[in-house]
Amino acid sequence: MPTFPTIERILNELGENIKLARLRRKLSAHQVAQRANISRPTLLAIEKGSPGVAIGSYAQVLFILGLEKDLLKVAEDDKLGRKLQDAGLTVKERAPKKSNNSNGKD
Repeated sequence: MPTFPTIERILNELGENIKLARLRRKLSAHQVAQRANISRPTLLAIEKGSPGVAIGSYAQVLFILGLEKDLLKVAEDDKLGRKLQDAGLTVKERAPKKSNNSNGKD
């Protein structure tokens, strides 16, 4: 599946960040893959930012590295979404209620 260039750059950076986090913790690729219950080639694909790896595998690796809460930051501050929501929140005035009198007198 083709990936947008911007997405490729973001995934590459994410993969590099995950690799650096692993190296800072002095963990081998084998150790992290084993603890995350994924294969070593899958971990290496994650560290390269492969778009074909399931997000659950990314989450497992982040958990092993103690970084799983970083996933909560995704779309946390949705400025555009909030602006669009606020723009659509116009309060409409209701028309006056019709009388229930059937004879036409109010």
